[in-house]
Amino acid sequence: MALVCALTNEVPETPVISPHSGAVFERRVIEKYILENGCDPINGKELKQEELIEIKTPAVVKPKPPSATSIPATLKTMQDEWDALMIHSFTQRQQLQTTRQELSHALYQHDAACRVIARLKKELTAAREALATLKPQAGIVNAPSMISEPALAAEAGAGGAHQMEQAGMSAEVIQKLQDKATVLTQERKKRGRTVPEELVTPDQVKNFLTVASHPGLHSASVPGILALDINSADHSKILTGGNDKNATVFNKDTEQVVAILKGHTKKITKVIYHPNEDTVITGSPDMNIRIWHVPTSQTQLLLRCHEGPVTGLSLHPTGDYLLSTSSDKHWAFSDIRTGRLLTKVIDTAEVGLTTAQFHPDGLIFGTGTVDSQVKIWDLKEQSNVANFPGHTGPISGISFSENGYYLATAADDACVKLWDLRKLKNFKTIQLDDGYEVKDLCFDQSGTYLAIAGTDVRVYLCKQWQDLKVFNDHTALATGVRFGRHAQYIASTSMDRTLKLYAIE
Repeated sequence: MALVCALTNEVPETPVISPHSGAVFERRVIEKYILENGCDPINGKELKQEELIEIKTPAVVKPKPPSATSIPATLKTMQDEWDALMIHSFTQRQQLQTTRQELSHALYQHDAACRVIARLKKELTAAREALATLKPQAGIVNAPSMISEPALAAEAGAGGAHQMEQAGMSAEVIQKLQDKATVLTQERKKRGRTVPEELVTPDQVKNFLTVASHPGLHSASVPGILALDINSADHSKILTGGNDKNATVFNKDTEQVVAILKGHTKKITKVIYHPNEDTVITGSPDMNIRIWHVPTSQTQLLLRCHEGPVTGLSLHPTGDYLLSTSSDKHWAFSDIRTGRLLTKVIDTAEVGLTTAQFHPDGLIFGTGTVDSQVKIWDLKEQSNVANFPGHTGPISGISFSENGYYLATAADDACVKLWDLRKLKNFKTIQLDDGYEVKDLCFDQSGTYLAIAGTDVRVYLCKQWQDLKVFNDHTALATGVRFGRHAQYIASTSMDRTLKLYAIE
């Protein structure tokens, strides 16, 4: 028997019973009646909504209205249902798109978090290395590897075991520097009139390809090549310094390792190949500078000029003197023939130094600091003569052009700045992609091209500062880049443990 509402005489959707009269009502209707009258409509007794008793019944299926009994009415009903279905489908598609966007955003956040974690791990490793350098160094000096070395700086009166005494810049040394600068200035003016015929053209640079990749120069267990240089007299010989504490001399023509130089107690971050001799110079966070004789793979001199990690090395054009910088806030000028420390000067702002480079004439040089400054120094006066502000972050590299007028600098701010040494101002800024890291940069011998190494390896045409070529085949951060003679080839090193050579096939 079907239930019928006592008020509407229709089948109720939500039936309830009055406890006073026992009549059945539609909840919606009886609640309105109680709200207005406050009593049972059958017997007039006081009744509240809370007293109503709900009846559990199956859902009521209403019969189709008479309008749905014809074919046109049925088709209209189906059309209405189809329209409702399409609207529901559209709403679901919108919800799906919103969900996809939220998922994409979550993935980007996850990737950013992974990058932050990787950066923090890197900073933690660097902090641990810095902490290790604060430990007493006496044990290193007495290590067996140091005892067995033959002719160290101590034999020449330089004191290879402890901090070296300053010998001073004598008038003879200053005159030698001046004479060399005069000759170099005259030679550069002559070279500046013409471009070498053997120099590769910009169109040829655009066609450079990776012609060789050498992954076996350093240990695979401690991957990473941190420094690079090329022998300017014999451009087939390439020098690299690695995370494995070794320096390697490699002949690119024969594809053979010429020498492996072992002796540093920490990674090698700076290397120089002497332009006129089979000699190389290496610097390391172990605070030592070693001068090696390549044919014997032995240390000729051990220079201990600094009380902190060595961060920069540059050989004077005479080939007899070495400029070095350190996080101990000093730069030092040493004689590599005798091992004597000629002078050592603290930075004017007393901040750590990150890199160093001699001007082609050798009378001035530039240093980079951890507080974003590029400073120009007069070697003879040992004074700071100019400052180039503008970068943000520690300076990561500086390079003087052979023309003597341009200085390129880079820092941890994803840009390379070009400075005019005559006007002492920044005349060009090469803005790189956000997050781009520049680890090294250099001009070729003619001053025609500028190469940058970091997130990738890039070559620019000077004066126009046009981006000629980008090499991105390293699988990790590029740490060094150098030009071969007349830019016939380009060499680059990376944290992926490879030395790559680019040229025309």
